[in-house]
Amino acid sequence: MLKIGVAGAGHMGRYHINILPTVSGIEFSSICDIDQDLVKNLSREYNVRGYTEYDKFLSSVDAVIIAVPTFLHYRFASKALESGKHVLLEKPMTKTVYFAEKLIKLADSKNLVLQVGHVERFNAAVQELKNIVDRPFLIQAQRMGPKSRIKDIGVVLDLMIHDIDIVLSLAGSKPVSISAYGRKIYTGFEDIASATIYFENGVIAIITASRVSANKSRTLSISQEGSYIHLDYATQDITVIRQPLTDYVVLKEELKYRQESLVEHVAVYKENALKLEQIHFIECIKDGKEPIRDADADISTLKIAKEITDKIYSGWKR
Repeated sequence: MLKIGVAGAGHMGRYHINILPTVSGIEFSSICDIDQDLVKNLSREYNVRGYTEYDKFLSSVDAVIIAVPTFLHYRFASKALESGKHVLLEKPMTKTVYFAEKLIKLADSKNLVLQVGHVERFNAAVQELKNIVDRPFLIQAQRMGPKSRIKDIGVVLDLMIHDIDIVLSLAGSKPVSISAYGRKIYTGFEDIASATIYFENGVIAIITASRVSANKSRTLSISQEGSYIHLDYATQDITVIRQPLTDYVVLKEELKYRQESLVEHVAVYKENALKLEQIHFIECIKDGKEPIRDADADISTLKIAKEITDKIYSGWKR
C-alpha cells in the first residue's frame, strides 16, 4: 500500500488533507507542519501520524504532497526527492526557473514522479475544451478574487499562473511577445496584473488576475472561427455560441441590428479537480501513467509567468 503524507497544513494543505482520505488504493499515513497544536489536532481528526520534524515525517511515507509556502518549495521538494520520495508539489514549482529545472533533473536522476499542482488541468470543463477548441484566435482569461493569505509571491505566481498554463496548452504555438502591467495594493508584490501574450501562429491571449476584488470570478473565453466558447472554472460549465447570423433591418424608418445565434450548453461530468489531481499522481507512481503535462510544460508555464513579472517590475523602475 502506497503511503502518502501531506507537508504543510495551511490553506492549500488542508484541502489536500480533506480529500486524501477519499482516495482509494493508498494509505494516508501522516501530516507534517511546524504548528505543534495543529498537527496534534489534525492527526487525531484523521487518525494519522503527526510530525513537526520534516526528516522524521519523510521516513514515514513513500510519497509526499508539499503545500508549504513557495519560498520553501525547493528545500522541501529536493529533500524529499533525495530521500527517494515521489513528490506532488503545489504550484508554482519554485520562485525561479533555475531551481525548478534543478528539481526536474533531480527527479529524473532518481526515477521519481515530480508532479506540479496545477489543479485547473484536472477541471472537467478544461478537459472538455480539447474536444471543442480548434484554431482559436483570441483567448481571454480572468481570475479575480478577494484578499489572499499568500504574501510571499505576487498575483502572477499565485493566481495568474493557472491561466497561463491553460492558455499555453490551447494556443498550440510558441509565444513571441509579451506585454504586462501590474500594481501593488497591500503586499510588496503585484496584487493586480494584466498580460497580453502574442503567439507565433497569430493567437492573442489577454490574461487578467486580481486578489483585491470583492467578487470571486474565474472565467475563460475563446473566440475561434464560427464559435465563441465561455468556461466558468468554478461551476465547470461551458457555453458555446455558434454560427452567429447578423444583418440589418429597417423598421419604422429606424435601422436595427439583429444577431441570431445557436447557444449550446456542453454537458460536463463534474468531479473534484483536486481529487483527480491526487489520483493522477498516484497512477503515475503505481501504474507508470504518463503525466497529463510533462516537465517541459511545467517549465514553459513558469518561464512565461516569470517573464510577465519581469515586465511588470521593470515598468515600476522606469
